Amino acid sequence: MGPAIGTDGVGKDCLVNILSNCSVPLLLDADALTILAAEKDLFDSLPPRTLLTPHPKEFDRLFGTNENDTVRRKAAITFAGEKNLVIVLKGHETLVTDGNNSFLNTSGNAGLAKGGSGDALTGIITAFLAQGYPQFEAAAAGVYLHGLAADLALKEQSMESMLASDVIECLGKAFKKIWK
Repeated sequence: MGPAIGTDGVGKDCLVNILSNCSVPLLLDADALTILAAEKDLFDSLPPRTLLTPHPKEFDRLFGTNENDTVRRKAAITFAGEKNLVIVLKGHETLVTDGNNSFLNTSGNAGLAKGGSGDALTGIITAFLAQGYPQFEAAAAGVYLHGLAADLALKEQSMESMLASDVIECLGKAFKKIWK
């Protein structure tokens, strides 16, 4: 939940309703993270092992400012463990952590630093959740495949011209590559 729900009262009401009635694994991204950062009391309503997928600025709004990526990654591990969350800290070498287990992704390239890339990642991880994968594994697999698809898209695009749709178009190739 999150991309394009809006951050106004309607978006907040929608998030509160989902949090009150959610019985399946939940992933929060984009506008849902903005609402959560503004309404910190909602943290108490998050179902166990909720996935949060912030980029560094969103992470800092949620958990406090961090001076660099190393400190931010340590904070993500701590907060994930304390709050029983799975955090996907997006960026160069995206970190997936549940506080006990961590995965530092090395697939992907700067072509992912575009609008829509995070939404595509949310969709990939959500698809794994819908198939019954546990939250940490769904996030780690989604992050890796998203990056791998971007690496494959780079063979036909430049980092400057790559779009989220180019990455999505290469997902099938990414799956084939890992199943060889």
